[in-house]
Amino acid sequence: RIREGLGVQFPRATRLVICCRGTAAEAMATMRSMMLKLRLTVNETKTRLCRVPEETFDFLGYTIGRCWSPKTGQSYIGTRPSAKKIDRLKREISDQTSRRWFWTDVEDRVARLNRMLLGWSNYFCLGPVSPAYRAVDRHARDRLRQWLRRKHKLKSRGTSRFPDQYLHDVLGLVRLSERPRSFPWAKA
Repeated sequence: RIREGLGVQFPRATRLVICCRGTAAEAMATMRSMMLKLRLTVNETKTRLCRVPEETFDFLGYTIGRCWSPKTGQSYIGTRPSAKKIDRLKREISDQTSRRWFWTDVEDRVARLNRMLLGWSNYFCLGPVSPAYRAVDRHARDRLRQWLRRKHKLKSRGTSRFPDQYLHDVLGLVRLSERPRSFPWAKA
């Protein structure tokens, strides 16, 4: 028998998406009756019916909805990193390059940024991620350049002393937009 105790807690919230064609109301009623049998409560304020592809919804950090193929131009239902998660990563990058970290070495800042960027990109690697990766890369470069400029008390914008090539090639800042998109865990 498993019980909660001694500071051990099991997750209370379970997320669920039901995709169906046709009668969504019937699927919703079936889900509610199943949850009732399992003695689970459904949070009605968070439960909603969404018509994809006309609408999109966010689930586990991804936005699910209509995507467009860059090769064929055709639409398909797919995933992309949600704007909320991209903004959150940008805030974390800004926090890691704020003034309070002037006392640290450049190598330490770049290593922390790289761990953050690689961890984020390892999770958000499904669907059309290139626009998100480009936006995150641009923000990371700008923030690191700003941090270096303020650390060395430069009055210029810092683009001549710290160009993109210096940030990536010399300091070793990861460039997400050039990461290989291979999935070794996928079966061929």
